[in-house]
Amino acid sequence: MSEGLIIAVAVLVFVLVTIAKGVRLVAQGEEWIVERLGKYHVTLRPGLNILIPYLDNVAYKLVTKDIILDVQEQEVITRDNAVILTNAIAFVKVTDPVKAVYGVTDFSEAIRNLIMTTLRSIVGEMELDEALSSRDKIKARLRESIADEAVDWGLTVKSVEIQDIKPSQSMQKAMELQAAAERERKAAVTKAEGEKQAAILEAEARLEAAKRDANAQVMLAEASAESIRRVTAGIGEQTTPMLYLLGEKYIAALEKLGDSSSSRIVVMPADLQETLRGLVGKLGGRA
Repeated sequence: MSEGLIIAVAVLVFVLVTIAKGVRLVAQGEEWIVERLGKYHVTLRPGLNILIPYLDNVAYKLVTKDIILDVQEQEVITRDNAVILTNAIAFVKVTDPVKAVYGVTDFSEAIRNLIMTTLRSIVGEMELDEALSSRDKIKARLRESIADEAVDWGLTVKSVEIQDIKPSQSMQKAMELQAAAERERKAAVTKAEGEKQAAILEAEARLEAAKRDANAQVMLAEASAESIRRVTAGIGEQTTPMLYLLGEKYIAALEKLGDSSSSRIVVMPADLQETLRGLVGKLGGRA
């Protein structure tokens, strides 16, 4: 191969390399940072871009689409010294490529660590029950807290979502024991209240029954007294009707006594009429 051909090939290769270095195609959704002699020069937008070969250098290639950052799970201690596990996911967008590459070493790691520390701070100000039930509140405070720092790094935080927030395993066991104890306490209280109410109702029932028995006895006594008054008024000074009524009652009592299976001997007075007259005389003497 002659020297002229070698030189021609070398020149052709040099020209092709120069063109390749000077003409750049940037894809949609990306922006490239160009440095000239080690200093920031220009940001290349999507499309065809022309550079000065050997002087300009593409130092960084950034994605301007939404970036999904997964914030790893971490332990957080609440204000009442409970340990909970929480993690999050953030959606950020590079809005200023220059700040993103020159403002911080690694903006993805920086925003991820900022979210973790801010999340620990926010949850640490809450008690356990509040932290477990305040996802929206935590999310809003978290996004508000990191927004200013993200702007300084050329980023826009579009959304921060709390993926999971739960007690640690030891806390879960303690909460289960506490819940079981609380259920047992409520059951004991309910049982005691039921027994108390039952005792009150039983006492009220006994009181009402006693009152009714007393009223019944009074009414019975009044009825008996009224009956005696009416019989006495009807008989007057005559003893024969009284003897007849007492005799009738006496005979009925003797029949009942005779019908009893436990009775063997029935003693009857020799003179039934005199006996009844004697009873009438006693009743009359008492009256």
